[in-house]
Amino acid sequence: MPESYRQELQSLKLFSGMEKDNFDALMRGAYVQNFPPRIDLISEGDAPDFLHVVLAGSVDLYCSWNGRETSMATVRPVSTFILAASVQNAPYLMSARTLEKSRIVLLPSEDVRTIFDRDGAFARAIVGELAQCYRSVVKNTKDLKLRTSLERLANYLLRQSGSTGAPSFELKMEKRRLASFLGMTPENLSRAFRGLEPYGVTVTGSRIEITDANDLTDFAKPSRLIDDYAS
Repeated sequence: MPESYRQELQSLKLFSGMEKDNFDALMRGAYVQNFPPRIDLISEGDAPDFLHVVLAGSVDLYCSWNGRETSMATVRPVSTFILAASVQNAPYLMSARTLEKSRIVLLPSEDVRTIFDRDGAFARAIVGELAQCYRSVVKNTKDLKLRTSLERLANYLLRQSGSTGAPSFELKMEKRRLASFLGMTPENLSRAFRGLEPYGVTVTGSRIEITDANDLTDFAKPSRLIDDYAS
């Protein structure tokens, strides 16, 4: 593996505290691969052969059942997926595919488990990342169960506006994927966008403009116990 990629990996909190010998041992079986867009990387139900780390591009995590499909999350650099399956040696609960040209590191799951047992800093970092993932799942579940579709969309737009620091921004995903992520149909999403117009939301293609953030915030009632995914 090129040294530049090793340095990128070592900058991740998951690997940064590892002993050098253990990090080197983990990297021995790792390799980097470039994938074109729309390539399936893993399928739910398969054995977790590798822990994946996204160095460039983006990856869609999604699930399907009974002819239906839903988007669960988008993974962007530099971050891992799906850590829990690799640690537990349990089947993947989600599938993954590239959304664009992506560079991904594949770490053998067996090596991850071996180093987990002998490197305390690595084990603690894994526990920390899994705890963060668990909290994110709880917040997402609260968002889906406690809010109407209109409220979910309003809070999503406020989070996106806050991350860009501007009242006008481009959606990070196509509307069909956004609808799936928010637990809506594309038709319901279109109606929800129209429903937010009285609260200062203007939609032009994939561009969103929030002309009255205070009015939208009063309607959405964002909560740090649901919308703050950093803690």
